[in-house]
Amino acid sequence: MSMSIKRVGIVGSGIMGAGIAEAAAVNGFEVVLRSRAQATADAMLAGMEKSLTRQVDKGKLAAEDRDAALSRVRAVSDLGEVAACDLVIESVVEDLAVKKHLFNELDRICADGTILATNTSTLPVVDLAMETGRPDKVCGVHFFNPAPVMTLVELVRPLTASDDTMTLVREFAEACGKTPVDVKDQAGFVVNALLFPYLNNAVRLLDQGVASMEDIDTAMKGGCGFPMGPFALLDLVGLDTSVAILDALYDEFRDPNFAAMPLLRRMVAAEHLGRKSGRGFYDYHK
Repeated sequence: MSMSIKRVGIVGSGIMGAGIAEAAAVNGFEVVLRSRAQATADAMLAGMEKSLTRQVDKGKLAAEDRDAALSRVRAVSDLGEVAACDLVIESVVEDLAVKKHLFNELDRICADGTILATNTSTLPVVDLAMETGRPDKVCGVHFFNPAPVMTLVELVRPLTASDDTMTLVREFAEACGKTPVDVKDQAGFVVNALLFPYLNNAVRLLDQGVASMEDIDTAMKGGCGFPMGPFALLDLVGLDTSVAILDALYDEFRDPNFAAMPLLRRMVAAEHLGRKSGRGFYDYHK
């Protein structure tokens, strides 16, 4: 296997795309960061500069390393700019139809040897692989938020992926300073398959009046050593995202444990989405 990954394309302008781009650039990879609008792409690059400068100010990164990382990143709006990348990671909205269309486009645009990866946390990777003429070169590379800080990457192997593909993405993840784990292509993989039933059951306990929201959070921090309780974590993840993940898990397994609590759905309907909307289980306007 003579190929190695040197240039990485990131497609998607959200917090995950920016975080993955930062993790790759700091660790020596050339990065093509693509958003649909040039202004958004430029804003992502500006955000990365702020993030890296904070690390310099804290003494965690040398100024010259920050400058070198930024010099390796190119912000673009034309999807065709990722054509010459060795690995392209999509981090767009968690919508299977949108992702399928994107993978079809990437397959048409990219060089034959390019690996196409998804950062999905729940959707079936094989469905994306089969939208391409290179199903052996499609896999999941699931970073966690915030990507520059969190050490875990789930490497998701659909039935179609080759050994070479999985070896190369493992080398990439390790070169980014991450700890990769190999997981089967099924909804939720490892972390979300275990995490979201726990979060859902915390909402059930609240709904049943077993304890207050604050006391449940305190109990899980004090009793299990978790850095935050389930309601603070739901607010951080986003209640709409949490419901979408639970729905994907339920669709795959039909396990009642994965059926999102009605309270969660009502909060989403009320646009109480957590930190990003200013209000979820907690009020962030205070």
